[in-house]
Amino acid sequence: MSATERIEVVLPGKVEPEGLEFRRGPVPVPGEGQVVVRMEATGVSFAEQQMRRGRYYDQPPFPFVPGYDLVGTVHATGAGVGNGLVGKRVAALTKTGGWASHVLLDAADVVEVPEGVGAAEAETAVVNGITAWQMLHRKARIRSGRTILVHGANGGVGSMLVGLALAAGVRVIGTASARHHDTLRALGVTPIDYRTESIPARVRELAPNGVDAVFDHVGGRSLTDSWGLLAPGGTLVSYGSAATRDDTGSKQWPVLKLLGRVWMWNALPNGRSAYFFNVWAGKAFSERRFRARLRADLTEVFTALQRGDISAAVAAELPLAQVAEALRLAESGTVSGKVVLVP
Repeated sequence: MSATERIEVVLPGKVEPEGLEFRRGPVPVPGEGQVVVRMEATGVSFAEQQMRRGRYYDQPPFPFVPGYDLVGTVHATGAGVGNGLVGKRVAALTKTGGWASHVLLDAADVVEVPEGVGAAEAETAVVNGITAWQMLHRKARIRSGRTILVHGANGGVGSMLVGLALAAGVRVIGTASARHHDTLRALGVTPIDYRTESIPARVRELAPNGVDAVFDHVGGRSLTDSWGLLAPGGTLVSYGSAATRDDTGSKQWPVLKLLGRVWMWNALPNGRSAYFFNVWAGKAFSERRFRARLRADLTEVFTALQRGDISAAVAAELPLAQVAEALRLAESGTVSGKVVLVP
């Protein structure tokens, strides 16, 4: 690949991973206030797994380039952007577009990666870390001495929630398959096997008065159980509907049901609260505030990564040319950590 050539992965429609296509073209030229980032690492997240099935509730129409986040080096800057950014390693949330060798972004949307943090390492902490930080500290506002339940405690967002919560002095109960329990116990998490145990019954044994927050990416019946496990004044944060990944029909309906339940629960006079979390919420109301929060929170996440509060769990690094294999691996459920694409 030449310095002037751009390669991107295109999702043409509802296809198997092998149906992803490659498109070549010139490296874009940044306009005013823009930068071109040469991708060093981009992730395969649950969002892309849903997008290829046409199941992500606000995905763009086909065809488009997936890729929810990326880490890379600033290749070029446009007018109004200082040349000092060129050569700097930065991270960005993109929602789509990250699966490409070069990505055009607004300069205001990139955050510098601290010295000493590698590209793949930083990539694991972008969307997963931001999501975990904002749910824990901005939505649940959890404090030291509290108890929380994290569904999928070994997963991408779940592991970030665990690390950030433990660093804040919070007691963590986490659901995971049995093969992850020893690792969770070593961290100080009390594990529950979601396949063989009754989660509500086990949580009630561990926290008879309920938990102060539940973080639920599963949806469906799990969400109702999670609400019932809250202590007075507790907070439920829903951030996905993994239970519906392989469903057919409307991609919006599972989210609309979640929102309906959240609205109903919040209308009840019981002192508990529920949220459906989307990292992009608020951008439509104030881009400036959204960007300021993103910058501040991602800086906190990178600091936690440097301190060792959270770990960069890289399941595998595969070249962009092997994106189908990477997507298959991420969907297999056989790996722990994030599958990362590199140039």
